[in-house]
Amino acid sequence: MTPGASTFTPTAAIILGAGQGTRMRSALPKVLHCVAGVPMVGHVLNTVTSLAMSPVVVVIGPGMESIAKAVAPHGTVLQADRLGTGHAVLQAKDALAGFTGDILIAYADTPFVSAATIEKMLAARRGAGAPAVVVLGFAPEDPGSYGRLVMKDGALERIVEAKDASPAERAIGFCNSGIMLADAKVLWDALAQVRNDNAKGEYYLTDIIALARAAGHGCTAVEGAEDELMGVNSRAELAIAEGILQKKMRNAAMDNGVTLRDPETVYFSADTKLGSDVEIGPFTVFGPGVTVDSGAVIKGFCHIEGAHIAGGAVVGPYARLRPGAEIGADAHVGNFVEIKNATLDVGAKVNHLTYVGDAHVGAKANVGAGTITANYDGYNKSRTEIGAGASIGSNSVLVAPVKIGAGAMTGAGAVIRNDVPADALALNSSRQEMLEGFAAKYRVRKQAEKAKKATKNIGSDK
Repeated sequence: MTPGASTFTPTAAIILGAGQGTRMRSALPKVLHCVAGVPMVGHVLNTVTSLAMSPVVVVIGPGMESIAKAVAPHGTVLQADRLGTGHAVLQAKDALAGFTGDILIAYADTPFVSAATIEKMLAARRGAGAPAVVVLGFAPEDPGSYGRLVMKDGALERIVEAKDASPAERAIGFCNSGIMLADAKVLWDALAQVRNDNAKGEYYLTDIIALARAAGHGCTAVEGAEDELMGVNSRAELAIAEGILQKKMRNAAMDNGVTLRDPETVYFSADTKLGSDVEIGPFTVFGPGVTVDSGAVIKGFCHIEGAHIAGGAVVGPYARLRPGAEIGADAHVGNFVEIKNATLDVGAKVNHLTYVGDAHVGAKANVGAGTITANYDGYNKSRTEIGAGASIGSNSVLVAPVKIGAGAMTGAGAVIRNDVPADALALNSSRQEMLEGFAAKYRVRKQAEKAKKATKNIGSDK
């Protein structure tokens, strides 16, 4: 039996991410550009770790320390000279020293490969004949510059790069995705023999197929879906990838009982969690870390990130929920309201033109229009506590740290710097003054000034 063919063979992963990505025209490494709020390399990591692959090693290039930070705690190795895919894989050999299972080789700029597709590769590797190498292929509408998979009687004979292919080989429609699964020993033995005598002068990973077969090992290929194997190399392709994933997530949401009033204008993050009977209005954007429980309503033009919205809550329109926002059941967050690192308990209402940051709003409390919690003094951020059933008057400024007791009230325009006891009313000391008839006299005076100015202008024209 081929080494590593046991059903319980451990599997490691090497993710290639050293490409310069010059077509992105960005100071940010290509694989850190996001699709649905997650870096491309993050999508790949999520897939391989969901299959319990370990260890995982990411190959990076010079100056890509930001990738190493992003993929931690997974390890990285440096490909100092970019001499081809075979050379890139070899850089991970020392990091996997002593590992004797199977190794998956994937690409950090190919974010959509699913766990189900990789499981097909695992099944082929551990199935009949236990081929030492399994390649993921696909049949694109335009094979173009893809390497061709040369098959015979169900076995993979070799992979031919498009630039090195004969006319007959270029006519083959079954193409190489670049993703492989191989027995570790077979992989390292074959890579040690790879040469760079080809059109690009590079060390091709694809050459291991012919080398493995020459050593008596079987090789095969399984087919994946083209839309899973899209590589991203430019901003235009990044936008296409975003559109593909957004469409999938919108359809999945609706299939699971979510109402999208205008699906194409709603944007999700890859980790957005939505309960059934959630309603989402148009032009709503979900950043990372959002959970919306069943029965919540999100009206249009909202931006939500790092927030939890409980069932029965109503948010928007034009609301912004920032990280740490916790919106309780049946709470209301209205138009032009911003919530940050704050909790609204059951039935609390913050309906208009208000900022609530670093705060706790008790059950059924009402926060009036134009109110702000002044949580930052230029050095420290402090909390505001608003008790259950409290009523905060319009245009109040609550200067943190401060506590408003349960059932307490503040007058309109109040600036509250000291704690307010339960059931008390807090007002500022200035009182309204009244000048009877002033408005009428003011209008008469202004109209006379206007008439005098007009007469003067007429005289100047003579």
